[in-house]
Amino acid sequence: MTTAPLRKDAARNWDRIVAVARDLVDQGTGLQLNDVARRAGLGVGTVYRHFATPEALLETVATPCLEDLAAHGRDALADADSWSALKSFLSCIVEAQITDAALAPVAAAATDALPRTTELKESLAAVGTELLGRAREAATVRPGLAAADLVPLMCGVAHAVNVHGGTTADRIDTAHRYLATLLEGMHAPSPNA
Repeated sequence: MTTAPLRKDAARNWDRIVAVARDLVDQGTGLQLNDVARRAGLGVGTVYRHFATPEALLETVATPCLEDLAAHGRDALADADSWSALKSFLSCIVEAQITDAALAPVAAAATDALPRTTELKESLAAVGTELLGRAREAATVRPGLAAADLVPLMCGVAHAVNVHGGTTADRIDTAHRYLATLLEGMHAPSPNA
């Protein structure tokens, strides 16, 4: 199903709403549509016409990050080195969790407000499962690791980094350091070791 393009004024309002929401999310402020309308200088009805719920608006804010992760996942699937592909994908996931405050609550939500969000989340889960399966087939990852373990492990790294604190650059460095330690534990020992 395709939707008609927005009129120019409606498109400007949509952009303004999403920009205000992005700022609020980045500040750690929960999204309330009435507050977004006030900060955007728009009527509440205008915001509700574009976004029926705060969850729909939050998912819209997170969509570019989810799309970037999906694209990275497709690239990782093209990598013939299964261990390198898995490491690269997980690194990208953890870094996105650190740099985009909208990602974690959208990823953790049990239900989605927008079909596109569901599609992207399912795509990411499928990529993670396939990458792990390939690494398992190549015997480069410990056999006991299940695809269902990946999300909690990545969330654990992100949570540990957020507890650690610091600037965004510091947190990204810390995330990569923690992830490297986790990956070392996930990596299957060489059969000759």
